[in-house]
Amino acid sequence: MTTFVDRVELHIAAGNGGHGCASVHREKFKPLGGPDGGNGGRGGDVILVVEQSVTTLLDYHHSPHRKATNGKPGEGGNRSGKDGTDLVLPVPDGTVVLDKDGNVLADLVGQGTTYVAGEGGRGGLGNAALSSARRKAPGFALLGDPGQTGDIVLELKTVADVALVGFPSAGKSSLISVLSAAKPKIADYPFTTLVPNLGVVTAGSTVYTIADVPGLIPGASQGRGLGLEFLRHVERCSVLVHVLDTATLESDRDPVSDLDVIEGELREYGGGLEKRPRLVVLNKVDIPDGQDLADMIRPELEERGYKVYEVSAVARTGLKELSFALAEIVAKARARKPKAETTRIVIRPKAVDETGFTVVFDEAEDVYRVRGEKPERWVRQTDFNNDEAVGYLADRLNRLGVEDALMKAGARAGDGVAIGTEENAVVFDWEPTMTAGAEMLGRRGEDHRMEAPRPATQRRREREARRGDEAQREYDEFRPF
Repeated sequence: MTTFVDRVELHIAAGNGGHGCASVHREKFKPLGGPDGGNGGRGGDVILVVEQSVTTLLDYHHSPHRKATNGKPGEGGNRSGKDGTDLVLPVPDGTVVLDKDGNVLADLVGQGTTYVAGEGGRGGLGNAALSSARRKAPGFALLGDPGQTGDIVLELKTVADVALVGFPSAGKSSLISVLSAAKPKIADYPFTTLVPNLGVVTAGSTVYTIADVPGLIPGASQGRGLGLEFLRHVERCSVLVHVLDTATLESDRDPVSDLDVIEGELREYGGGLEKRPRLVVLNKVDIPDGQDLADMIRPELEERGYKVYEVSAVARTGLKELSFALAEIVAKARARKPKAETTRIVIRPKAVDETGFTVVFDEAEDVYRVRGEKPERWVRQTDFNNDEAVGYLADRLNRLGVEDALMKAGARAGDGVAIGTEENAVVFDWEPTMTAGAEMLGRRGEDHRMEAPRPATQRRREREARRGDEAQREYDEFRPF
């Protein structure tokens, strides 16, 4: 059974906004009570929060689908719908949020760090909020905006100062158990350690964390063994410690070749690991053969520039010198880091001439495509079964300047216009002669501009009819009988 998970794919869905309400106040002796439809509630957000008590992504491995609650629809009597509840997902310290393509969206380090992974949709306005001097009794309301949905990937990278790396059964778990209060599983067979173990070490006035990374083998950077799964856990460490087994029972291994193999895997993995400070620990020197081998290879390692420490996790020798040496390197690494500054709030006002949308001619679809946050949101919030709502949308687009932009782009009456992405766009025939505010002349929910046959639609129907007649004539001319 899986007990530790450090990478999951999460399917999130923020809450949808509630629909606005189209209602008219009805009370005795008040025949003209006016609109009183309330606004819809906002959908809940999906928020990731760093929680120190969480150490694994196991919960999301078992339940990868997470959804926030929707906003409630508005009601009559000017009663707005209730907002949806935000969905707060606790994650371990050091969690990296990526999209499906591997791009980093957020790096969550530090207790309480938050990231909004999915924003809830806006609630639709009720007809009370849509009323004005020109539109005193709207017979429609705006629909709620859908919440953001998508897939994200969560990767856990252990936040530690020191990483112990080495072959399986080199004594890393034993070493972390005597340096700190950690109690990892210890045995004499390969791959005893299946999860990274963390321990806290105090050396003088310096307190640092040490991580025992599961054993690496040749080809780990390409996915062999457990290396690829856990190499990411050493990316944040300030110093790497090579734990070499001087008493190995395998005839085809020796500490120097083990060091070369691990260094090669670190270079292949990348991530700047090849530039981290290093120490070499010759473990198990309490065994006579281990001490003899340590005396033989120590000069060679020192010639390569490594600081070498001889220790025994069983006899507890050489641990104090190693602990203070690591503390010194960690203290220097912390001093080199830039001081954290208070986050400044940067306000970037929009340019005066910024329209907030673009108009581009799509030759493949033979339409003028309008893209922008406001036009696309307005389309999503429009009830196309209500003529007055469609007329209101046309007025809003006209006031925003979409009609002028279409004219500048070369659009003419009858040309196709698409608002939105290619996968989910609303396409219509453009007619630039519609007059704003004309829906006031009709009943609630109606717009006389939508009743009359539009010239663009009529021309399209005539073209389709001509094509049908031509096809029929060709068939009559060439049919065999």
